[in-house]
Amino acid sequence: MVIGKGLLYLHEDCSTQIIHCDIKPQNILLDGSYNARISDFGLAKLLMINQTHTKTNIRGTKGYVAPEWFRSNTITAKVDVYSFGVMLLEIINSCRRSVEIEIGENDREILTDWAYLCFRRGTLDALADEDPEVTSDMKRLERYVMIALWCIQEDPSLRPTMKKVMLMLEGNVQVAIPPSPCPFSCAIR
Repeated sequence: MVIGKGLLYLHEDCSTQIIHCDIKPQNILLDGSYNARISDFGLAKLLMINQTHTKTNIRGTKGYVAPEWFRSNTITAKVDVYSFGVMLLEIINSCRRSVEIEIGENDREILTDWAYLCFRRGTLDALADEDPEVTSDMKRLERYVMIALWCIQEDPSLRPTMKKVMLMLEGNVQVAIPPSPCPFSCAIR
């Protein structure tokens, strides 16, 4: 949740809005008290007052880059929301790689697609790798997965702001059932 609060600060509370553009586990560091901190602002974009988007070449790391970057060079803070959603799924799944994960002896799957399939099929315990610590509270697990699925929606207008993400994570806002984040690839299964 600390990273979510950090992104909320960058997006809404700074005097100049900042889009990080490279949110991933490798850019989350721990301070001396083991508090998570967002690091590596080398790809970040600063927005002027009343500016909601900016143009930039694709930046970031494969697997964490929001889909709209591949369609145009115009981005908003929703690219960080997408990356945050991927990281949330990685935490749930206890994996380090977001692009592909092994789900069987010879089967590989894209985590974002697989997460939606597990949600749709009601097999969230498989997504959580049957980790007893994670699956001990299935209601909370389901809520976190639904939040992550909202964050990784292909259409950025469907993604919540970081403020809404934080309200959902804190349990202050009800989380609606998300649509498929990847309408084409998830629908063909």
